[in-house]
Amino acid sequence: MTMNPVFGIDFTSAPRRGKPILIAEGHRHGAVMRLAGLTALDSLDAFSAWLARPGPWVAGLDLPFGLPRELVEQLGWPTDYAALMAHYAGLSRADIRDRFAAFCDARPAGGKFAHRACDGPAGASPSMKWVNPPVAWMLHAGVPRLIAAGVHLPGLLAGDESRVALEAYPGLLARELIGRRSYKSDTKANQTPERLIARKDIVDALEQGRTRLGLRLKLSHAQRDELVADASGDSLDAVLATLQAAWGTLQPGYGWPAGVDPLEGWIVSA
Repeated sequence: MTMNPVFGIDFTSAPRRGKPILIAEGHRHGAVMRLAGLTALDSLDAFSAWLARPGPWVAGLDLPFGLPRELVEQLGWPTDYAALMAHYAGLSRADIRDRFAAFCDARPAGGKFAHRACDGPAGASPSMKWVNPPVAWMLHAGVPRLIAAGVHLPGLLAGDESRVALEAYPGLLARELIGRRSYKSDTKANQTPERLIARKDIVDALEQGRTRLGLRLKLSHAQRDELVADASGDSLDAVLATLQAAWGTLQPGYGWPAGVDPLEGWIVSA
């Protein structure tokens, strides 16, 4: 059975030609997902334009969709999702950094950051982190654009149900396949043979369907070479997010467990 396109988006809050937003397009036929291709967007405006493409489609995005409730309540910010995102979008990065830093400074070592319930199961960075990786900026740049485009955010905000966005986290699937081995780096000096082998191992496992998602990735020889050769890992991350989104389309409620906090959201397949 042929399904509608599924996309995986490796997002950056400051896209440029050398570090674009990468979008993988997949088409699922039963338990096989064929990679149709990769698209690079080198501006946030291009991303907004892409989101306006007519459905039906589902996309998994590698950026946090929500903030920890503990943080939101302590800062006295709105606890309604739409109101919170509007408030957050209206703040400058400097504002956000100052408030988050003050929050962390008031807390004991080892517990500086507040976490969402999904961070633990997914092994994800707290969505309030502003460095290494700066996921707080990704949320700030990405989610307001999803909302402005009228995309449906299941469990969080109703929108056009033919265009669905899910929070994905490629690291979750990568770790299932290769454990804690590193497979990517943006720094030339760290783009080692070991990381190349790790990417190859991930691609091999995806092609053989050796994941709990129950999906097998179908690639051309050229696509396989491209995914392994991209030492930044961005191409591979986009594909991993595509597989997570495809899994979500097969689950009731896109795989959200019962009782998820509608302020924090959930990472698909966590």
